[in-house]
Amino acid sequence: ERKINRREKEKEYEGKHNSLEDADQGKNCKSTLMTLNVGGYLYITQKQTLTKYPDTFLEGIVNGKILCPFDADGHYFIDRDGLLFRHVLNFLRNGELLLPEGFRENQLLAQEAEFFQLKGLAEEVKSRWEKEQLTPRETTFLEITDNHDRSQGLRIFCNAPDFITKIKSRIVLVSKSRLDGFPEEFSVSSNIIQFKYFIKSENGTRLVLKEDNTFVCTLETLKFEAIMMALKCGFRLLTSLDCSKGSIVHSDALHFIK
Repeated sequence: ERKINRREKEKEYEGKHNSLEDADQGKNCKSTLMTLNVGGYLYITQKQTLTKYPDTFLEGIVNGKILCPFDADGHYFIDRDGLLFRHVLNFLRNGELLLPEGFRENQLLAQEAEFFQLKGLAEEVKSRWEKEQLTPRETTFLEITDNHDRSQGLRIFCNAPDFITKIKSRIVLVSKSRLDGFPEEFSVSSNIIQFKYFIKSENGTRLVLKEDNTFVCTLETLKFEAIMMALKCGFRLLTSLDCSKGSIVHSDALHFIK
């Protein structure tokens, strides 16, 4: 009986000891986790991930070197781009920059790397951007011509096919609004917008005409739309391809590059 009682007491002691160990492990596990609120997006990660690189913004927050405000739920709040932070955190986890195919926000990510004081990330973003600039892109074009004389009109060249598609849609929209609901006055194919009638005015400006000789839209208006849209999208006007015209206004072709 004494042996049985002693065994039961030993089991009871072992059970309590193990439960205390489990509780301590749970506390330690919780204490190594941190929740960050970055621009309204919550990220949960381990402290060792955030302190991977010394003398950085995140390492400074974890180790109390940098004061950081809290949100209403008690999480550290960092007023930066919440969507881009996933790439910052993945860099800390993996030790290298891994981005999805078609990623186009290199400049924004470079700014995030600078803010978080991650020199390695900044260098990889810069290297990636430089490689993209050196990679040749196929030049695509859009041609706006007279249905009867293709030598008249405007040609737009660009090294970004998606921009050509976007600018074509914009020019068609502008043309339809000027044509007062007569879309039959021009036809659209993959790379060509053909108007039925062009004519030269006295000052040399080509104008689009309806069959009743009403002025509809100047070619310069469409050219202005193309240039403004390209600049807003971050493209540069490389040159007017026909320099003999003397100015962009009178050129027959525009070449945009990014």
